[in-house]
Amino acid sequence: MDRGKPGSKMHILSDANGLPLLVGISAGNTHDSEGLKPMIEGHQTRHDPHRGRYFKPQRLHADKAYDRSDLRKWLRGKRIGVRIARKGIESSERLGRRRWVIERTMSWLSGYRRLSPRYERHPRNYLAFLGLAAALCCYKRLVRLTT
Repeated sequence: MDRGKPGSKMHILSDANGLPLLVGISAGNTHDSEGLKPMIEGHQTRHDPHRGRYFKPQRLHADKAYDRSDLRKWLRGKRIGVRIARKGIESSERLGRRRWVIERTMSWLSGYRRLSPRYERHPRNYLAFLGLAAALCCYKRLVRLTT
């Protein structure tokens, strides 16, 4: 938590390959864990009519900023596996195998010049550019996989 920090924070929910599924923003002076519930609730489950089942997130990997008992209980109630480093118990290096995926996604999005320093005054414009950058990341990945 950065008290008094101007600007905004990007919140990104990605799949295991690092493709951004959902993006959001919050004020720069709010704690990171405040953005988790809206991101999970905003991620819609898909229904496969042929198999008759829903696809939902299976596991959530996060760093120590999300280590809160109420978030853990809430995620368990949604039947989402929790892998969050515990404050004072586990080191951040144990999440390194999975954590680099979201760090790479953040790097992809930060590479767009319009997003790195925030030029937009209105949050809806910044969120629109963030969504466009996420769509471009997905498109580039699709092109690379199909060619």
